[in-house]
Amino acid sequence: MLPQLDQLKSEALAALENLSDETSLENFRVAYLGKKGSLTALSAGMRDVPPDQKKEVGAKLNEVREAITSGLTARQLALQSAKDAAAVQGIDVTLPGRPGFGTGSIHPLTTIRDLAVRTLRRMGFVLADGPEIETEWHCFDALNTPADHPARNESDTFYLADGRLLRTHTSSVQIRTMETVKQLPVRIIAPGAAYRRDEIDATHLSVFNQLEGLFVSENVSLGDLKGTLEFFFREIFGPQTVVRFRPHFFPFTEPSFEIDVKLEAKGKESRWIEIAGCGMVDPAVFAAVSKTRGDNLFDPEKVTGFAFGLGLDRLAMILHGITDIRHLIENDVRFLGQFA
Repeated sequence: MLPQLDQLKSEALAALENLSDETSLENFRVAYLGKKGSLTALSAGMRDVPPDQKKEVGAKLNEVREAITSGLTARQLALQSAKDAAAVQGIDVTLPGRPGFGTGSIHPLTTIRDLAVRTLRRMGFVLADGPEIETEWHCFDALNTPADHPARNESDTFYLADGRLLRTHTSSVQIRTMETVKQLPVRIIAPGAAYRRDEIDATHLSVFNQLEGLFVSENVSLGDLKGTLEFFFREIFGPQTVVRFRPHFFPFTEPSFEIDVKLEAKGKESRWIEIAGCGMVDPAVFAAVSKTRGDNLFDPEKVTGFAFGLGLDRLAMILHGITDIRHLIENDVRFLGQFA
């Protein structure tokens, strides 16, 4: 049996030199090492080997198996190397590399929204949400907005066929929250989309992003409102930010204020820029909510509160020096790449 094993080894190693593809390598493996292969057949003859020769024959059998297996592996690697070399043949390795995909980044609107939410949550505000398709009652009537107010005109607001509308501000979330809460205080913020029939230009879109806040409890004062918003805007724009409150009018707050911040651009004179609106909640709003609820949790004789609203798009434009609001929705990679 020893001569047969030596002969099989020589034949197998010689045959390996002539194999040139994966199919022939697999056929070789089956022919020599498979269940019905030549080496397997010789291995079955071990039962007929005299006991005093079994050790020697067994060692030779393992030697032949190892030689054929190693030769097969080496041939496979050689063929793969040749295949790889052929695949890259003709490639000029001195050519400059091609740039891959750029690094992604957070959209500037998402960045400012997250910063605003984090800042207000540190002051105890919680997130609230509401539908973007609203009723006139939640969007206007409950907010003390008279029927002849310009915002209720079809030229300013998107009305649906059933009389509902796309909310013109997220103040409607304030009403829905007050309708459902069980106890005071109420301290919420409502970021989300709002819709108006504005002509689209460098500073206006028909859909934009707002963040509104509401705080209602007993003995809430104008000082609480002022302190909250001064802290907020200094967290957004920096500790040296100067904040100014100007008297204004909103149907749902009394007194009402516009908020300006003083911005300083390098090489230019500092200037005031309008950035938000706010005020103490009008008692008429509490009265409307109380009538709907049927209880006195929001009795205008017992509770006070403040509300504020700001445009997240405007904050992003100011923070990043963006001069055209349309850049925020056009998905131009050249623009967005600046924030990577």
